[in-house]
Amino acid sequence: MKRRDLFPPLEPYQTGRLKVDDIHTLYWEASGNPQGVPVVFLHGGPGAGTQTVHRRFFDPKRWHIILFDQRGAGRSEPHGETRNNTTALLVADMEKLREHLQISRWHLFGGSWGSTLALAYAQTHPQQCLGLILRGICLLEHHEIEWFLYGLRVIFPDAWENFASVVPPEERNNLLEAYIKLMNDPNPDIRSRACAAWSGYESTCSTLLPHPDQGMGDDGRRAIGIARLEAHYFRNNVFEPETALSDNIDKIRSIPAVIVHGRYDMICPVANAWKLHRLWPEAELAIIPDAGHAALEPSIRDRLIEATERFKDIVG
Repeated sequence: MKRRDLFPPLEPYQTGRLKVDDIHTLYWEASGNPQGVPVVFLHGGPGAGTQTVHRRFFDPKRWHIILFDQRGAGRSEPHGETRNNTTALLVADMEKLREHLQISRWHLFGGSWGSTLALAYAQTHPQQCLGLILRGICLLEHHEIEWFLYGLRVIFPDAWENFASVVPPEERNNLLEAYIKLMNDPNPDIRSRACAAWSGYESTCSTLLPHPDQGMGDDGRRAIGIARLEAHYFRNNVFEPETALSDNIDKIRSIPAVIVHGRYDMICPVANAWKLHRLWPEAELAIIPDAGHAALEPSIRDRLIEATERFKDIVG
């Protein structure tokens, strides 16, 4: 069967900036059909930001496509900022953006950290959600953080050694705190090296097979956003209790949902998706047999587009 390709490139018809507090101003954009079915794209990381390719998961004739960069990410300012940056505040930002754009209800499309944020928003504002398309499930529980920091070395020992080598040997028993210290070092070269190593480690482990586009950008800006904000969220923003997202599934049980997860996802292991589906059997689960974590791996891309094609008929 021929796999679905991304929709053709398109430009936004509107862009803007939304000031959400005394520190943070968010970048947002709208593309596709202004009278179409609203969908908001929730990027990963946290800190990865949106990219132009993210518009292309959606039929522009049918979808009103909203992209925004979360606090500290992408084109939002200040870049890499960890102050006033929590999951609850990101959820509140989404509501401010929805109201600003005068959208009554919308679909949520989120992968990796974007799936975390989608679940948190939907559980807080279920009445605003038309549907959820989730990929690479992250529930932000402690064992997931430990897997990223240490467990991955059983599969990617070479990548992990490169990751750990940035930290002095005596500090490698607490890589998270060691990296946070390096990312806040007064020396900009030390900060840049730490951010590049963190984001490079994640990128290397994200796909089933190496991909030529795994780099994080020549200027290192994206690496800074990813590294600083992921480390910040790992340290400070695990839910209380840590099982909060899975404990509150009843709040969203009636919302149409699709979960797409690569069998060989090493960043967010497939057990996360399996756990979520067992708690939420109404949500359709697609385990992709020939993919890892990345949204643009062909089989994952295909299933995500299949979901957007079906969900474009779910209107508010």
